[in-house]
Amino acid sequence: MIARDDALQREVRAARILIVDDVAANIEVITETLSLVGYDAMESTTSPVLALGMLDVAPYDLVLLDMNMPEMDGHQFLAALGSRSGRERPPILVITAQTDSETKRRALAAGVRDFITKPFLLWELEQRVRNTLELHFHHRRVQKMNAELEMRVRARTQELEETRKEVIRRLCSAGEFRDNETGQHVVRMSHFSHHLALAIGLPDAEAEMIRDAAPLHDIGKIGIPDAILLKAGRLNSREWEVMKRHAEIGGEILANSGIALLELAKTIALTHHEQWDGGGYPGGLKGDAIPIAGRITAVADVFDALTSERPYKPSWPVDKSLAFIKEGAGRHFDPVLVGRFECELPAILELKNRFRDSECESSGVAQAWLHQVID
Repeated sequence: MIARDDALQREVRAARILIVDDVAANIEVITETLSLVGYDAMESTTSPVLALGMLDVAPYDLVLLDMNMPEMDGHQFLAALGSRSGRERPPILVITAQTDSETKRRALAAGVRDFITKPFLLWELEQRVRNTLELHFHHRRVQKMNAELEMRVRARTQELEETRKEVIRRLCSAGEFRDNETGQHVVRMSHFSHHLALAIGLPDAEAEMIRDAAPLHDIGKIGIPDAILLKAGRLNSREWEVMKRHAEIGGEILANSGIALLELAKTIALTHHEQWDGGGYPGGLKGDAIPIAGRITAVADVFDALTSERPYKPSWPVDKSLAFIKEGAGRHFDPVLVGRFECELPAILELKNRFRDSECESSGVAQAWLHQVID
C-alpha cells in the first residue's frame, strides 16, 4: 500500500500543469508556490486562446484557470474546451476573484473540479492542486484497470465461444463416423441457413447462431443401427420408423447443456423434419409452431441434398431442385421462406460453389433418409 502511495505521489509531482491567467504576476506567484513543493512540469500563458491550442497539441494533467480575462473569459474557455472531441479533457481548477454563486454554478456545470478564491493562501493552493491531481490519477488508474479487465473478459468470452464451436465440430465429426453424408454438406447447409436467416431479417447474432448450430441437425443418426442407417435400398415402414427416431435422439444428446448454442442445435435437431402442414416428425408441429431455426434448416438441408451427388443418385439440376422446394411450399416448407429462398438463389449457389465437395468426399454408402425425401 505504501509503495503504491509513493508511486501515486511521484505521478502527482510529475504532473503536467497548464496555468491560464491574463495577469503575468499571478502566473509567477502560482508557479513559484508550486515549484517549492516539487512541481516542475508547468507551462503557462496569458492568452486563453493560445491555451486551447496548447491543449490540442499536448496532454495536460491539470489546468489552473482564471475566470475574468478580457480576450476570452473562463466560461467561454470552458465551453470551447468542452466542444473538443476525441481527446481526454484534463481536470480544471479555477483560481478567481469572482465569488458570486452564478459564476460557481456555471463553472461547476461546465465540469470544473474545484475553486480557489483570490487572494489565496499558499498552503491551500498546494493542497487543492494535490487533491485534484490525486483524484485525476486515481480515476486514470481505474480506467486502465477497467480496460484491462474488459480486454480479459473479451478474450475469455472468445475462448469460451471457440470452445463451444469446437464442441460442435467434434460432435459433427462423431456423427460423420456413422453417417456417410459428406462434411461439406453440413458446411453448405449451415451457410445456406445463415444467409436465409439474414435475408428474412433475423439479427446478425441470431443468424450466426443458426449457422453454427445447424451442422448438428442430424447428430441423432449416431443412435441409428448400421443396418438401417447404411442400407443401400429403400427402407421399409418399420425401418423408416426407426430412422425417424434420429430427430429425438439428437434432441436427447443435445438437451440440458445450459449452452445457448447447443440448446439451439437441440431445437434444430428436433424440428428440421417438421412440416408446415403438420405432416412431419417427431412432434407433428404445424406452421409457426415450428421454430424458425427448424424451418430455415429444413429448406437449406433439402436443397443441398437434392443438388449434391450421392453414390445412389446423381445431383439434381438447380431448376428441378428449386421446383421441388417450391412444390413443397405450404405443405413441407414455410411458404414465406421458400419465396425468399428463391430470391436469394444466386447467393445460395455462390455459397454452394464455394463449399463444393472434393472428389474424395463424393464416395460413400447411400443415405436411406434422403431416399425417402426424393422418391
